[in-house]
Amino acid sequence: MANRLVLLLALLAMACCGAIASDPSLLQDFCVADKTSKVNVNGFVCKDAEDVVVEDFVFSGFHIAGNTTNKQGSAVTAANVAQVPGLNTMGISMARIDFAPKGLNPPHIHPRATEILTVLEGSLYVGFITSNPGSRLISKVLTKGDVFVFPKALVHFQFNYGTENAVAIAALSSQNPGVITVANAVFGSKPSLSDDILAKAFQVDKKTVDWIQAQFN
Repeated sequence: MANRLVLLLALLAMACCGAIASDPSLLQDFCVADKTSKVNVNGFVCKDAEDVVVEDFVFSGFHIAGNTTNKQGSAVTAANVAQVPGLNTMGISMARIDFAPKGLNPPHIHPRATEILTVLEGSLYVGFITSNPGSRLISKVLTKGDVFVFPKALVHFQFNYGTENAVAIAALSSQNPGVITVANAVFGSKPSLSDDILAKAFQVDKKTVDWIQAQFN
């Protein structure tokens, strides 16, 4: 009897973990986001099915190269629930990433999604870093047609080390994966983190911290 109880509890725990491991599941054919609603829910309220139109499921833009004339030399074109209301509750989204030569999609995390990326043009040096205490770098140079997986919520990056433009497409396991760019979050927060905290964390002097923060403000 005790063994059966342990087994039942284990199965319940697994079921609960599965239930909260991703975006909310559909209970109908679709739940197109009603962005005019003022009701706050985890996601978006469903638009009335009679008001749903084909445009709620369409995004046009991945054929257009992103503008990479910025400090990082990269541009992300997102197709998530903000651009495609029909993705609400679907648990998936996409992005196009363009890279100029030496362009970087800097170290960042997606707090709500695993990412799978494929290179369409050029080559990219990509990788992610495992959690503490190991902090192991898992990285590889990808060429056209290669696919790489970035586990959910781990710091990762993509860098075009070549002399030609590069393009990649990414799929993410959330309608709204979110993004936290490490350097921007740490050195560009508003209000700013104190010099004392950053100087101790990065083992540098306060003048160095001030200089870095100036790059993000």
